[in-house]
Amino acid sequence: MLKHRGFPGRMPGTDYQFTIRRANPKGVTPLTRRERFRDRKSVDRQVDATFMKALWEHFGDQPFERGNLDAGRLSWLFGREVIAAEDPFDPASYEALLVIDEAAARASFPEAFEE
Repeated sequence: MLKHRGFPGRMPGTDYQFTIRRANPKGVTPLTRRERFRDRKSVDRQVDATFMKALWEHFGDQPFERGNLDAGRLSWLFGREVIAAEDPFDPASYEALLVIDEAAARASFPEAFEE
């Protein structure tokens, strides 16, 4: 499992994690598309925006390996702002390649792209 050095481990000042420390011995948690409903808590929306900003600052528009990025956090963006960069795509692989859909990400999280 690739560890993304320099990537924030969690949202500052909270316990919302962005990365995992070690591979899951029971197997890889697969990425799944999670629905974001309008009534989500504002803190959840802020965490998504902060994670999107970290992804953009770290990887930009280039494909990146899933590695130690948290599956739960990625799943909130998967299928919309973060999409598969390879075909066939294995959602249960730490080596799976992902890429940011910049247009979708800018539409959903404009604050993540502000300087």
